[in-house]
Amino acid sequence: MSDIVSTLQQRFAGVTSSEFRGQTRVVVSKSDAFAALQLLRATGGFDLLVDITCVDYLNYRDAPNRFGLVYLLANTATNERLTLRVFLGEEDLTIPSVVSIWKGADWLEREVYDMFGVELTNHGDLRRILLPEEFTAHPLRKDYPMQGRGERHNFPVLARDRA
Repeated sequence: MSDIVSTLQQRFAGVTSSEFRGQTRVVVSKSDAFAALQLLRATGGFDLLVDITCVDYLNYRDAPNRFGLVYLLANTATNERLTLRVFLGEEDLTIPSVVSIWKGADWLEREVYDMFGVELTNHGDLRRILLPEEFTAHPLRKDYPMQGRGERHNFPVLARDRA
C-alpha cells in the first residue's frame, strides 16, 4: 500500500496520508481528486468503489473545510482497501463525477447530492434519489434541524388504491 501512497504523493502536491489499524487514508485536493481516482483505478488496481459518502465538519475546529467527500475503494485482487478524502468548502460544492471511472458511482453520487448538496459535474442523471424534487434542503447537513423545517406540509398526498 505504501507504493501507491508514495505514487500519489509524488504525482499530486499536498497529498497527506495516515494509517490506523491497517487502514490507509489519503487526503487529496479537490483539483486533483478525479486524476487521483483515475490513477488508483488504472495503476493501483482499485477496481471496486465500495462507497461514496460525505461528512459535515460544521463545528469541527481542525477541519480545513466544512465538507469531506469520502471515497472507499477496494482492490479485489489483493484485498487492500483505501479511503480517499477530498475537502470541499461550503462556497463551492462542486466536484467531477466518477461515474466514468466506476459505473457503480451513479446512485452513490446521487445520494451525496440529495443529502448534502454536493454537485457532481458530468453526472448523467444528477437528481434526488431519496427525497422528492420539491424538497429544497439537505437533511444530513449538521445545520439542518432535527425536527425539520416544516417541508412536509406541501408534499402531494399519495392515495393508495384499495381494490
